[in-house]
Amino acid sequence: MSLRKLPEIKAFKALSNMEWQPRTDVVDRWNAGIHAATSDEASISILGEIGGGDYGDGVTSKRIAGALRSIGERDVRVDINSPGGDFFEGVAIYNMLREHKAKVTVNVLGLAASAASVIAMAGDEIKVAKTGFLMVHNAWGITIGNRHDMQAAAAMMEPFDRAMRDLYAERSGSKAEDVEAWMDAETFFTGEDAVKTGLADGYLSDAEIEQDKDSGKRASAIAKIEASMAAQGLSRRERRSLLAELQGGLTYRLLTSCRALTSSPRFAATPKN
Repeated sequence: MSLRKLPEIKAFKALSNMEWQPRTDVVDRWNAGIHAATSDEASISILGEIGGGDYGDGVTSKRIAGALRSIGERDVRVDINSPGGDFFEGVAIYNMLREHKAKVTVNVLGLAASAASVIAMAGDEIKVAKTGFLMVHNAWGITIGNRHDMQAAAAMMEPFDRAMRDLYAERSGSKAEDVEAWMDAETFFTGEDAVKTGLADGYLSDAEIEQDKDSGKRASAIAKIEASMAAQGLSRRERRSLLAELQGGLTYRLLTSCRALTSSPRFAATPKN
């Protein structure tokens, strides 16, 4: 088990008509080019969207489980720069790290938002860049359906929010009502604020972080396009198909599809939580 007695987050049942996606405003603040200056066989990189399933290239619990098996019962370092994503994948990764039998050090290199901030809480020691951010908010997803589907989605998300509230409160030593206020306000904690509130233990040095500006700009741009398409109601399969065509050179078709979203009744009326 972890050196800290961190709370387990129980498994939840997902709705079939609901998708988890990083928020557009969070993706806008994510610098995808930030990464660790060094890595070794006992380090794990969580750089990018949490989840992604069969159609994405995000960070999945399956990949993290494989990495932990390879590391074995040794101290592990987890480097995070992620805008969040799939809540269920985030919870699964958090629980895996929580159950690791040696010390877990989490380094927040750039951003740990939403599901990624849940993962970060699994650290026995959490270090954050002074220029980095931890972001917390209530569960956020995209649901398609009628009013009954909307009500079911709202009811389903309540225990998620309670689980996150209790985790942040336990990790920081803060009162539950204060944490609820953070989540309601969709709070971005600077590195300094994260340490002051107890969500992190200390700072990373500049020498521990590097930035690849060219690849980072490309990855951030793709993430912003996908987040915008998701907010308009496109399924993950549709988004990934269009992005694959873009990367294959069919730019015009993607741009035409994006412009059509703003006038399409199907997507303009899509409700989301």
